Amino acid sequence: MGLPTEWDGPSGARWRLELPGAGGSTPIVWNDRIFLTSAEKGNLVLLSASTDGKLLWKETISSGDQPVRGDEGNMASPSPVTDGEHVWAMFGNAMLTCRDFSGKEVWRADLQERYGKFDIAFGVTSTPILDGDRLYLQCMYTGASYILCLDKKTGQEIWKHTRPSDAIEECEHSYASPFLYRDGKHEYLLAHGADYITAHQLSDGAEIFRCGGLNGKEKAYNPTLRFVASPVGAEGLIVVPSAKKGPVLGLSPDAKGNITASDEGHKWRLPNNTPDVPSPLIHEGIVYLCSEDGVLTTLDAKSGQQIYRERVEPGRYRASPLYADGKIYFVSRKGTVYVVQAGREFKLLAKNEMDEEASSSLAVAGGQIYIRTFNALYAVGK
Repeated sequence: MGLPTEWDGPSGARWRLELPGAGGSTPIVWNDRIFLTSAEKGNLVLLSASTDGKLLWKETISSGDQPVRGDEGNMASPSPVTDGEHVWAMFGNAMLTCRDFSGKEVWRADLQERYGKFDIAFGVTSTPILDGDRLYLQCMYTGASYILCLDKKTGQEIWKHTRPSDAIEECEHSYASPFLYRDGKHEYLLAHGADYITAHQLSDGAEIFRCGGLNGKEKAYNPTLRFVASPVGAEGLIVVPSAKKGPVLGLSPDAKGNITASDEGHKWRLPNNTPDVPSPLIHEGIVYLCSEDGVLTTLDAKSGQQIYRERVEPGRYRASPLYADGKIYFVSRKGTVYVVQAGREFKLLAKNEMDEEASSSLAVAGGQIYIRTFNALYAVGK
């Protein structure tokens, strides 16, 4: 792909597009169009830009933005999704909209009006999954835990599956996103939160398997352990993070039923040092875990054995790592993009200071790296 490893900070970008406000959502790219969400003076907006850095349109979707834990975020955290004709965007107040590529509204759904108040401390951060003609969402908050399947064309409910859990207090709140797992044998949705990872049939949401063991029930239950990092999968492996230095599980896609208390369905278990916010990455037999304090850990995907554990630089890390062009890219909260050589040997290739705070994961398309800070969207590349 010829992606750059090192560039001269903001001045080394091809272009910079000023944004109307901060947001944690990752930009998405379809051909020559970019979509992202943002806050703007108390409102929540969806934007479209061209891949040459020109703002095409900006639509206000809802009011009701609010800060999260001071500087940790706001209600523009879920990322949009697109099929090349329409774009769907979810916001922290549970407002979901469908727009065409000109910005015209096709439909909108206030999920709190439809399903009742979302009693969740820091708002909805879960990104919907788009697959075929369906949108899949996970909703986990105080007093409720369910999976939704909506018709992408109308926003109407296709099915709703209640997901039982014995989680209590803050553990009922999930900020993770669902993951669609597919290989030659399996096809299901993974939902993560309220102390469990669960797998669900796409046809009706019926549960295929569940696994707990992510928050001790007998001796040391932590009522503040809420999941933020999302599960990921590669063929033959599902990697499940937890929170607050807890365990990471390597599960088999063949799992059935409740495998919490058995070895069945487990490939390996890392007892501690899960990433709390950044989601794991799997590439060519290696699992990459970026901790919220700047430590990069790599595991052998088959065995779960540690390959290396190196601190890149102290700080806060909220964005998930990205593999591209033989390199691992990840972003610190202060806006530094670190580039590490992919593989079993740790090698820090570059450190690129963008001089603006950031919590979004990077996007790569068409030979460009798209970097979203709290102030602007940058394109770096040829």
